[in-house]
Amino acid sequence: MSALGRALGVALTGLQGDIVEVEADIGGGLPSFVLLGLPDASLAESRDRIRSAARNTGVALSPRRLTVNLLPASLPKRGSGLDLAILVAALSADGAIPSVPDAVFIGELGLDGTIRTVPGVLPAVMAALAQGIRRVVVPSANLHEARLVPGVDVRGFEHAAELLAHLGVDPGLLVRHGAGHGADAPVPTDHHVDGQSAGTGTAARTAATTSAGLDFADVRGQELARYALEVAAAGGHHVLLSGEPGAGKTMLAERLPGILPDLDDAQALEVTAIHSLHGRRPITRLMRRPPLEAPHHNATMAALIGGGSGVPHPGAASRAHRGVLFLDEAPEFPARVLDALRQPLEAGELTLHRSGGAATYPARFQLVLAANLCPCGRTGSVGSECECTAIARRRYLSRLSGPLLDRIDLQINVPRVPATQLSSGPAPECSAVIAERVAAARSRQERRLGPHGILRNAEVPGRLLRNELAPAPTELAQISRAAENGWLSARGIDRVLRIGWTIADLRGADRPERPDFDIALQLRQHRESAG
Repeated sequence: MSALGRALGVALTGLQGDIVEVEADIGGGLPSFVLLGLPDASLAESRDRIRSAARNTGVALSPRRLTVNLLPASLPKRGSGLDLAILVAALSADGAIPSVPDAVFIGELGLDGTIRTVPGVLPAVMAALAQGIRRVVVPSANLHEARLVPGVDVRGFEHAAELLAHLGVDPGLLVRHGAGHGADAPVPTDHHVDGQSAGTGTAARTAATTSAGLDFADVRGQELARYALEVAAAGGHHVLLSGEPGAGKTMLAERLPGILPDLDDAQALEVTAIHSLHGRRPITRLMRRPPLEAPHHNATMAALIGGGSGVPHPGAASRAHRGVLFLDEAPEFPARVLDALRQPLEAGELTLHRSGGAATYPARFQLVLAANLCPCGRTGSVGSECECTAIARRRYLSRLSGPLLDRIDLQINVPRVPATQLSSGPAPECSAVIAERVAAARSRQERRLGPHGILRNAEVPGRLLRNELAPAPTELAQISRAAENGWLSARGIDRVLRIGWTIADLRGADRPERPDFDIALQLRQHRESAG
């Protein structure tokens, strides 16, 4: 005579979540615990974790043959997040608790029955809601994160004994082992966390402030670079800052996120889900500010783009989604690592293929590159002479390939600021003032481009630039000459047109004029003309 129990869990492949139906069957035969349905090594090890956890709560698993099947059987399952669902299904099959067919269980079990946190709770809860499931059980440490998804009834538990008491097991039969509770401590009968979902409206929105206290008011001089970054923020453009060491390239780049607008609800949920999957720190609220990722130049391809064994994990490019990816000392990065950015710069997403499957992550970031002009950094500096050979300079800068540079909208030379300018002159504008102009320019773009499903000028496709948004031929005289002289590719022409629209938006104009396109061309070619 066999019994069958069921519970629901979630399996993640990148940000994509699939509902997993956990079936548990108790039948005759030698005592064993069989796990089916393409589990990976960490999930296969759950058999011993679950058996020990159940025993240490006071409700041991059946000593008979236990078979657990994870459906769909063709979908690979990874990680320890299905531990809790397997425990509930197994005890349901043994008659210890009733079946719970309309709730998803997410969590890893310790040997003492503690329900431990797992990465990716936010996308897992989003996947459950997308499948019409509105009841979710998570580790108590992940409760705030799970409640970021509106419309879901979330409950959090610290220990399996508390969950079993909530599901109807007599509390007198249960014990709770774990830190701070002592061995064989009784389970409180009234303990549960009611996780009615928290909204994600304006009450949860943070004010538009500078990132980590970094403010453009700290930057003296560098008017051209400051203006270029304002244009970049307004239109979502990519930037290259080149110049000698100490000129302020890093200082400027780190302040770019502080003038970007807050993320809206959908963007904040998307960005927070990526960082939830990364699992490096607990998620307690939506990320309303655009993120800044600044990997060191010794970062590997997997660290920058994403990778790893099995299903690939998101890299810095995806964690910078809707924010800024800053590569300081860009020519020090391996050329193949830099060139791997070309695809997400165009598509706004990354699809990574590994032996365990493929995962697609969003990667619509603003790329900011900072580079010296030679290995020693003294090219073009006053009072010192460059010691690099011509071959060394060529090899150094050749790591920034032509196809990559062609995708960088604004290419600015950043000279060193004279000492007298650092200690005198008018106070620079603060980030809050610049952010207001950027927000106004973004609003103009949304009104103009919203009907086309586009948010920023940097995302406008070429067909739109050459039709509805096409300027008059007389306004493009300098752009045409630059293209005829080989300074601009077809892609470069489109990027100059997008920059021209952003410049017009910043000055509040309905359409760009010839001076706007002339300035846009100078901002793109300034590095070459300065060199």
